[in-house]
Parts: sequence; structure tokens; C-alpha cells
Amino acid sequence: MKKKLLASLLMSILVLSLCACGGTSSSSSGDVIKVGIFEPLTGNYAAGGQVEKNGIDLANQLYPTVTVAGKTIQIQLVSADNKSDQGEAATAASKLIDQDKVTAILGSWGSGLCMAAGDIVKNAKIPAIAASATNPLVTQGNEYYFRVCFIDPFQGTVMANYAYNELGAKNVAILQTISSDYSVGLANNFKTQFEKLGGKIVDTQSYNTGDTDFSAQLQNLKAKNPDAIFAPGDYTESAMAIKQARDLGIQTPFLGGDTYEIQAFIDVGGPAVEGVVFSSFFDPDNPLNDEAKKFVSEYKKKYNDVPPANAANAYDAYLVLLDAIKRANSTDPTAIRDALAKTSGFVGATGTTTLDADRNAVKDAILKVVEKDANGQLVFKFKEIGKAQ
Repeated sequence: MKKKLLASLLMSILVLSLCACGGTSSSSSGDVIKVGIFEPLTGNYAAGGQVEKNGIDLANQLYPTVTVAGKTIQIQLVSADNKSDQGEAATAASKLIDQDKVTAILGSWGSGLCMAAGDIVKNAKIPAIAASATNPLVTQGNEYYFRVCFIDPFQGTVMANYAYNELGAKNVAILQTISSDYSVGLANNFKTQFEKLGGKIVDTQSYNTGDTDFSAQLQNLKAKNPDAIFAPGDYTESAMAIKQARDLGIQTPFLGGDTYEIQAFIDVGGPAVEGVVFSSFFDPDNPLNDEAKKFVSEYKKKYNDVPPANAANAYDAYLVLLDAIKRANSTDPTAIRDALAKTSGFVGATGTTTLDADRNAVKDAILKVVEKDANGQLVFKFKEIGKAQ
């Protein structure tokens, strides 16, 4: 009897094992494809990385599958924290490709982090889509890196046009993060356009990522008495610099780039950042289409918060990827890359996205200003549409 019970038990274990193996085989047979979330979830850029992850997670919640060759494929998201560090970014990208076996990658916040992973995705032939990385070098010479946002030459031109034509500034100073490709690139693009218009850059001061005391740089800028200060940089450092400027009695208008649109910018800067104008990608108060309305509504429902622009960009990065998979009618990374390169007229939350020959999105910018709402709280408000011309 004991032998029969033992044999029966062994048979049951064998059956269960085979069932489990069958489940694994099904999962790897094409019913699921993995998409990597490549973002800074810790470190200096964590707030930005989390915002983009929120946008991707929401898109996946609303659109969890894609149809390929008549078969429904589940999209499984896999996150890798690049820790706001370029060395860690290379490690995170390699993990997503080598260990997690992702078909495509979304991210990262921070152009430098994208560039650190550039050769890795290129050599592995895994398509990557940046949501908000605006430095031209992210996609330059890399046929596997795309983006759904405009780039710094456009953004710099828009802000220079605003400074000269709308603000009436003729003498502008620049405060840049010398260790940030994003900040230096945007500052250079602003300078080129501003001088082209007839303006003058009276001084350029620099600091390093992680700095917290900007008094020396600000005193030098104050001595030049500029009409405006263009200060593209990380949201935390930029907010601290503006706050210190106001404490030093500098009431000069500050202008910035898309990285400002994070709640942390207002939290750190407080009343000092009121009136700051910057370029952005999206305005939740003025959704452009039905997809934008859906995104804003669902984001508020899921996160109990107003969606920042980069959450909308990340949402669109996911949708653009799904659209490419559908058009490729394949889960092969190279086929998806080829379809991404042909993206034209795709309607998402941030409007219509067309990718040019350099894999960059062609779209207008939105200028925003930090203002008080009806309750006296500082918020980001739409100011005007920014065009390069």
C-alpha cells in the first residue's frame, strides 16, 4: 500500500512539473514580448524618471496587448534603474538586453543617460525610444535610437525668440551645468539663435551636477546686469539657483528648458520660481485630441495628480512603439526599428508625431510659466505656442 501511495505521489509531482513546464513554454513561444523601461528611478533625476515610468505604466494599463499576424501578444514591462549615472546606465541597458531579453526599450530621462546606452542598443540591434531626451547626439549616427520629443536646436531657438521678441531682452546671461550634455547643448543653441537675432550674451557661468551653492556664479551674473538669464539644467539645481538669485536681490527674469516641468522644481524653488518661463511638450489644460483627453483623465484617476509633460511624452513613446509593431506585423526588433523609422502622422497625447530622417520628432513647443492658481498655489500654466521661425 505504501509503495502504491508513493508511486501515486511521484506521478502527481511529475504531472504538476509538466504543467509548469508547459506554462513556461507558452510564455516564451511568442504570447508575450518584453519592453524595457530604462529610467533613473533613484539618484538626482529620480523624479523625472518616475514621471516617465508613470506615463509608460499607464499606457501599458490601457493598451496591454498588440496584434501580430492575427495573434494577440501581451506587452510585459521590465524596469531597469540607471540610477541617474552614466556608468550605471550602460549596466542597466545591458541587463535589459542580455538578461531580460527585451524586444525594445523606452527611455531614458536625461540625454547623457541615453547616450551612455547608445552603442549598447545599436550593437544589439534593439530599438530604443527616448521620451524627453532633447540632445541631438542621442539619435545622431544611431539608427536604433528614436525620440518622440523635439530637440535642443529647436528648443533653444524657441527660447531665444521668446527672449528677444517677446521679452524684449537684448543682453542675456547664461547659467549652465557644465557637466550636463543637455544643459551645455541647449545653452549653445540658445546663444547661436539669440546672437543671430541681434542680441548679446554678456556672460556665461557654469557649475557641476550636484552643486548646491551658486553664489559666486550669481554674483558674477549680477554684475553684468542682464535683461534675462537663460538657465537650462536639472530641475532641482535650477530651482536652488533661482532661489539663491532672488535672495541676492537678483530680480532678472529666468528662462529655462523642458526639465523645469516637474513638481520638484516648484517644491524646491517656492515663491522664487514664480514667473519663470520655459519650453515644454504638453499642456494638460488644453488637450489637443481625444487621445490627449483620455490620457489626462486616466492619469488623474490612476495617480491623483495632473500629468506633467514628460509623462505624456512617455505615454506616446509606448503608443508609437505599439504602432510600429502593428505596422511591422512582427516582434522582430529589426523589423520594428524599420517600422519606427517610417512613423508619420501618428496621433497621440502630445499631438501628431512624425519622425524625420534623423529619428527626431517634428512638433511645436509649448511655452509655460510658473503662476499662482485660484487657490494661490504655484502651478505650470500655458503661455503660448513656440515655433522655431
